[in-house]
Amino acid sequence: MKTSTQTDCLQNTFGIEKAIEIISSVGFDAIDISLFIVNLEESPLSRSDYREYARYLRSIAKSNGTYCNQSHAPFPSYIEGNDEYNSLVYSAIVKAIEFSAEIGASQIIVHPFVTKKNQKEENLKFYNSLLPCCKEFNIKVALENMFGRNKKLGRIVPNICSTGEELGEYVDALDSEYFTACLDIGHAGLVGETAVNMIHTLGHDRLTALHVHDNDMIEDLHTLPFTREIDFDTVAAALKDINYSGDMTLEADHFLYDLPDELKVEGAQLMAAVARYLAKKAG
Repeated sequence: MKTSTQTDCLQNTFGIEKAIEIISSVGFDAIDISLFIVNLEESPLSRSDYREYARYLRSIAKSNGTYCNQSHAPFPSYIEGNDEYNSLVYSAIVKAIEFSAEIGASQIIVHPFVTKKNQKEENLKFYNSLLPCCKEFNIKVALENMFGRNKKLGRIVPNICSTGEELGEYVDALDSEYFTACLDIGHAGLVGETAVNMIHTLGHDRLTALHVHDNDMIEDLHTLPFTREIDFDTVAAALKDINYSGDMTLEADHFLYDLPDELKVEGAQLMAAVARYLAKKAG
């Protein structure tokens, strides 16, 4: 099983080229390109030559002995009632699909979104609108399990694709050649689910990507596995049970953000060691 981690913190600290170099040098097998930002100048998607730039970054990765295994599209994918934003983010998501294919990713995570009416119908319409782009660039879109916040109660609650059953239903309603599931390990426990149950529910064929990080079962902390409350030994065992064939991809960058810049490379080394440990247990 290959290991990878997102570029988010390292690219924001050192720039994307240096981030690729660091991720490779500390022992990760691959890189998960973070394309979160919708319209800021810092986003590679804002460049007029974004596809050429993606190919350039692909060459940088290759020269460092690594590659891009997956990416993360801008989010939120839709905000109800905000037409200006929705037009902007849809364009950015399409660009992100093109960028990801050019940099060599086999799949890109695109968040589902919440609506007051016809939520499943609107989401399936949205994802199906991306299908021609997926076919043209030969890349899969992975749907992720999400959560919401109840402001009155002051806590996280389920909203869309928060259970294994619902995420599986959404994936099953789409073209299986171009749509798949990404399980966010941290999100699962926040909504009363468990990552273990979601792994078994999604199974080998639907689950092809992971976002691996830890939390206190209260807030979405995105920190290093084995530092908070999630039982990663049982998670690894569940992945082994279904013969998971994807990568062990960390999305634990808040662990790095908490460190001084001078310690971020050493922090990334520890993250790589944890990823290898989990990959070995799950393989």
